[in-house]
Amino acid sequence: MKMESILSCIYVFIGCFAFCFVSNLRGKMMILAPLGGSMGWLVYLLCGNLNNPIFQSFVATLIISLYSEVIARIQKVPVTACLLISILPLVPGGGLYYTMEYCIRGNIPMFIEKAGYTFGTAGALALGILIVSSAVRLWYSVRYFAAKPFRKTP
Repeated sequence: MKMESILSCIYVFIGCFAFCFVSNLRGKMMILAPLGGSMGWLVYLLCGNLNNPIFQSFVATLIISLYSEVIARIQKVPVTACLLISILPLVPGGGLYYTMEYCIRGNIPMFIEKAGYTFGTAGALALGILIVSSAVRLWYSVRYFAAKPFRKTP
């Protein structure tokens, strides 16, 4: 792993830490939520040889969502408290900016290219969160019904 990758993970931690103040997080969550962002960014970088930023974002989102679910159960906080901070580095803000810039300037081919990338990345983020959240809810439902005693119908 290159030194640049390690430094970028540290920068992501600092950036996410700053957003903890905006989100009014306190205590251990001010460390745990940015740690999730750094971990997600590390996964994104490690998947770099796939040469598909949308798939990289999807895999990183799966890891961040799973991390957020675990941290939320341990710290007894809502999942979104950790997830919203941790996923910030993956949000395609630059893509949105350039998409709008190309749209306003009338550069339709670049607008379509950037819009596809931006919406693909945003969709990958949403899909990753949806899959992990649904799997966790399903797992808890199965555990609940498995622990419930079987009743005979009269």
